[in-house]
Amino acid sequence: MIAAIVAHPHVFWLTLGGLLLAAEMLGTGGWLLWCGVAAVVTGVVTWIIPLNLEWQGVSFAVLTVLSAFLWWRWLARRNAQVKPENTLNQRGQSLVGLELVLDEALVNGRGNARIGDSRWPVRADQDLPAGSRVVVTAVEGITLNVKAQ
Repeated sequence: MIAAIVAHPHVFWLTLGGLLLAAEMLGTGGWLLWCGVAAVVTGVVTWIIPLNLEWQGVSFAVLTVLSAFLWWRWLARRNAQVKPENTLNQRGQSLVGLELVLDEALVNGRGNARIGDSRWPVRADQDLPAGSRVVVTAVEGITLNVKAQ
């Protein structure tokens, strides 16, 4: 067995990579993926450029750490860009920033606005006539705070 590995080390690395990738499909959470990729790349490199056993091990270790690090950086950058606020079960919070047209006048700074098929109570700092364009600035309970554009 050892003689076969020494004679054809690329077969060992390609087999190890395949086994690690197959084990990853069983649901290990991503840890074996990068080891498997590093083993496959080490096998291809060993097939093209004959390396001794020590350099094969070093290249496998370096490629494993490098691929895991690059994946971590890509994932961290992706997660930093896509971080929506948690508005689950808080429909009013998802309305902040929405532009509306008032279908009835606000009297004493209070009134109602239609959003979709529902009516929401709105409050503003001033009276506004019907047809005014407003932006939702905050939500207090079920009342939308608006300001004129």
